[in-house]
Amino acid sequence: MSLVRVGIAGYGVAGRIFHGGLLRQTPSAEVVGVVTRNPERQAEVAADFPDAAVRDDLTALLTEDRPDLVVLATPTRFHADAALECFAAGVPVVVDKPMALTAEQAHQMVTAAEDAGVLFTLFQNRRWDSDFLTLRRLIADGELGKVLRFESRFERWRPEASPGKWREDLPPTEGGGSLLDLGSHLVDQAVQLLGPVHSVYAEVESRRGTAADDDVFVALTHLGDVHSHLSCGNLAAAPGPRMRVLGTGGAFVVHDLDGQEDALRSGRRVVTPVGRLCRGSEFGPVEPTPGDWGAYYPAVFAAIAGDGPVPVDPWDGMHTMEVLDAARASAASGQVVTL
Repeated sequence: MSLVRVGIAGYGVAGRIFHGGLLRQTPSAEVVGVVTRNPERQAEVAADFPDAAVRDDLTALLTEDRPDLVVLATPTRFHADAALECFAAGVPVVVDKPMALTAEQAHQMVTAAEDAGVLFTLFQNRRWDSDFLTLRRLIADGELGKVLRFESRFERWRPEASPGKWREDLPPTEGGGSLLDLGSHLVDQAVQLLGPVHSVYAEVESRRGTAADDDVFVALTHLGDVHSHLSCGNLAAAPGPRMRVLGTGGAFVVHDLDGQEDALRSGRRVVTPVGRLCRGSEFGPVEPTPGDWGAYYPAVFAAIAGDGPVPVDPWDGMHTMEVLDAARASAASGQVVTL
């Protein structure tokens, strides 16, 4: 495959660790430009991608470097406007999760890409987590019978907020909070597993004195009356299992988080948690399917070349945003919200 010229907008944790890290592992990727005005991050770009231009804004990246793909790794509140600028310029886009602040913004982005005939996809990397891939294999093999309930958590013990981190400082209207950040992963996985959501009940709280929510529980009813119970936040002194999935034929439980994020941050090898298949008092380890975030960008590049679909349909992101909007409305009213 010929080289794909990539521009990255934003070089914080998402831009540098996740997208930059995966692009460095993809032989067919050539990072030609990065948008950041932060001097420290500009120095990191020079170290990570010595041949890449450093630009002050997205317009300069699009006009001066003319990449084949732009990765939007900016804070969420900038995603919609940046995506629309790329579509107007005819440049394909990968947008980090969550794709937008609201379902209305998400719909605008998806329809603009379709109207412009420009490739558009989302970075929902946790579809390639080991635990999720293992779970899908167990379900396909009939090991769990009919799935009755999917419990999924991203729970942490961080009782003190971290000043200066926009996800923990800003209100949801500007992209902050656990519901948008971690909830977008949880909802996406639930929908991929169990199908579209019919109704939503949620409890969303800000416990640490900031404008960002940090304690979230969401109950989803999917079409077919299967349930997902999702939780995330920073005040779980005793975190629950990462996943517990109950079925008529058994249960799957995995306690620890997939190790690919830690590996990207540290440069060490990936540690893959091992889950258990349980049937009452009988239980045993399950051979994990290896996680594979590295499959994401080759799939994007194949889609650009016309050799396959995008790895994440942007309409999936639109439905996720509808669910997150409904969760916020439910939390405000104390009522179940029907989609």
